[in-house]
Amino acid sequence: MAPLTGRCPSAHPDDPTPCAGPVAVTVLDAGGGGADGCEHHAARLLASLEGARVYALPDAPAGAAIRVFTAADTLRPFCWADGPRIQPSQLSRAENRKRHSR
Repeated sequence: MAPLTGRCPSAHPDDPTPCAGPVAVTVLDAGGGGADGCEHHAARLLASLEGARVYALPDAPAGAAIRVFTAADTLRPFCWADGPRIQPSQLSRAENRKRHSR
């Protein structure tokens, strides 16, 4: 599949979804590498990285980083990939919390 063009830097090449809104946040991985992105793709990236964090850009709409953080909590890592998901590393953070609270 050819990568989609005209999308934010945080959009994964295999993720077929378009951007939703302007670039508003930066997602930093555990090593400090970062990618700016729209809230939609930033949440998907944040959900897919262990130990990542999100920061609003100076001109971001109010609450952008919180919305990304909240959305990422319920998204499964690499949510655009098909297949069964049963291992903790394949589930969302919210799903893992629910499993461990029983």
